Amino acid sequence: MDLGECLKVHDLALRADYEIASKEQDFFFELDAMDHLQSFIADCDRRTEVAKKRLAETQEEISAEVAAKAERVHELNEEIGKLLAKVEQLGAEGNVEESQKVMDEVEKARAKKREAEEVYRNSMPASSFQQQKLRVCEVCSAYLGLHDNDRRLADHFGGKLHLGFIEIREKLEELKRVVAEKQEKRNQERLKRREEREREEREKLRRSRSREHRRHRSRSMSRERKRRTRSKSREKRHRHRSRSSSRSRSRSHQRSGHSSRDRSRERSRRRSSKERFRDQDLASRDRDRSSRDRSPRDRDRKDKKRSYESANGRSEDRRSSEEREAGEI
Repeated sequence: MDLGECLKVHDLALRADYEIASKEQDFFFELDAMDHLQSFIADCDRRTEVAKKRLAETQEEISAEVAAKAERVHELNEEIGKLLAKVEQLGAEGNVEESQKVMDEVEKARAKKREAEEVYRNSMPASSFQQQKLRVCEVCSAYLGLHDNDRRLADHFGGKLHLGFIEIREKLEELKRVVAEKQEKRNQERLKRREEREREEREKLRRSRSREHRRHRSRSMSRERKRRTRSKSREKRHRHRSRSSSRSRSRSHQRSGHSSRDRSRERSRRRSSKERFRDQDLASRDRDRSSRDRSPRDRDRKDKKRSYESANGRSEDRRSSEEREAGEI
């Protein structure tokens, strides 16, 4: 095909470097090559479909049985053309024995073709059989005639266009297989990385939950310790208050006991002093009555004695008040 000069650099050294580098890292140039070859094959298939539609519009309609017989003749023509192209290739290489074996296969195919043509001729009218029946090559989209001779078939099937499309189709299938394998490998690696990330996330989540659990447990333990500390402090304060209240009650009881005893003592002293004063008063009155006839010296002695007894009474009263104050202290 007239495609012009290729814009790529065709260098065997660069190709060797790429093959070595692609073993260590995937550059995915196979995708570019596959897309490039796919464009050729898509264009060829499009031309093949257009040619088939054109033939269907121009050629006469035939029955399915006749079409099958004609298709058989076309298949034998294609087989003969391929074998003849192979014979020419083996002859150019100098392999005479293999070329001779292929020529024997060609003769067998020719005999089958004559039989298929005879069957096809008998199934159609003579006028219709003389017309050129064409078909489209499925490989390169070229037209092939039902009555083409062997030379014409050999030129077609051994030509560069037909062989080039065969090589393109084979290479395309190989690239599809390689790309599918690499994509499967890449998908597996991506899935593996995703599983690793999910496993790491689950591990992180588990660690965070364990840390949160430990933190919650430490918080609960600290709250429990604080609660126990507060309860202990309350118990201590309660015990201290009970002790202080018991002490205060005992002290107040002691004070009340002392004060009651002091008051009783004071009342007894006052009562005794009052009685003594009453007795003294009565005695003094008696003495006064009896001493009216006595001398002044006796009255002086009696007065001194009375003053002495009154002084002793005041000292006893002072001593009782001091004892009461000491008891309150």
